Amino acid sequence: MINSNKNKPIGIFDSGIGGTSIWKEIHELLPLEDTIYLSDSKNAPYGIKSSKEIRNLSIKNTDYLIENGCKIIVVACNTATTNAITYLRSHYNIPFIGIEPAIKPAALQSKTKKIGILATKGTLNSSLFEKTASNFKNDIEIIEQIGVGLVELIEEGKIYSNEMKSLLTLYLKPMIAKNIDHLVLGCTHYPYLIPVIKDIIGNKITIIDSGLAVARQTKNILHSNNLLRKTNNHQKSEFYINKDKQVLESIVSKYTNAMVFNSDF
Repeated sequence: MINSNKNKPIGIFDSGIGGTSIWKEIHELLPLEDTIYLSDSKNAPYGIKSSKEIRNLSIKNTDYLIENGCKIIVVACNTATTNAITYLRSHYNIPFIGIEPAIKPAALQSKTKKIGILATKGTLNSSLFEKTASNFKNDIEIIEQIGVGLVELIEEGKIYSNEMKSLLTLYLKPMIAKNIDHLVLGCTHYPYLIPVIKDIIGNKITIIDSGLAVARQTKNILHSNNLLRKTNNHQKSEFYINKDKQVLESIVSKYTNAMVFNSDF
């Protein structure tokens, strides 16, 4: 039976700090809700791991959030969603919100009929991604690119480094040459790269990420399960990370005064 305690927090986990891009949207859309965020940075990136490893890490994170009383869990990681969410939904009696690259809106809006997808190896190689992409491959050309090294640099706080700009240029220039008009960000870390990406691709290519859509879906599922919180005079946002917390603190401090804790979850 679904936990009916509306006052319990929303649980969110990612392979690192990238899922805070999802947390931010949820925090802004649902200001009465408490949140607990897990940054599994010790095991980042998930995208280079096997499907079994990703599933086991997702189970670990889920168990931690449930032990801390979460009423719903947002898998704020594309790789974990595509490799583990089917298992999680079948083995836990709690609602899960997942994240997939936003292929559908890009495909429907594309004028050149060519879209680019920047994602991790674990996402692009998953059966769930292949199933989603196959729905549109007859109508558009999808140019896929594995973002090797991007998550690691973001986790190190090197978003605006020369190394980051060089990697992004290497990955995006072939997409530009193929005349894409939409770029789908298939990893929750990547929205933090949007300013750097825009410097490379210009204003003619639309960047699409899933953050707001995920927040809206979270609200919808809470509402349908009668779990939306109606009042909250002391909203709490807690962040836990199993690695150095400096970069995570620098990101979340822009949106909240919440404390960031080191934890060996």
